[in-house]
Amino acid sequence: MTMFRIGEAAGLLGVSADTIRRWVDAGRLPAGRDEHGHRVIDGVDLAAFARAQAADPDAGAELSSARNRLRGIVVDVRKDTVMAQVDIQAGPFRIVSLMSREAVDELGLRVGSVAVAVIKSTTVVVERAASTPARGRSGG
Repeated sequence: MTMFRIGEAAGLLGVSADTIRRWVDAGRLPAGRDEHGHRVIDGVDLAAFARAQAADPDAGAELSSARNRLRGIVVDVRKDTVMAQVDIQAGPFRIVSLMSREAVDELGLRVGSVAVAVIKSTTVVVERAASTPARGRSGG
């Protein structure tokens, strides 16, 4: 059974440790204690909570087959005569999109505007994160 400490759960959900503590104290997120008395959250409970907290799709999402929608703020726009690069910060994630300059202009995308990155991919690579980072190992 995978257990997460408050800080780890906060990092996975993209919120502060204080927010996790408030959710636990309010009974919204179940937690127990480890052998040292630290609060821990079962991985299955955390996954269920994350799924329940997922925002409703944006307006128009039901008209799309893409289900990966990340709402964020535009942090950079670089345009040339034909193409543009738009950088969106969606929580802890940086999304970079390359599109036509015309599309950027039509959407009115500029630094500070809110945008939704809609991602549809036929290939998704999933890696399993190590439970603790390796320390003292040299690359090779």
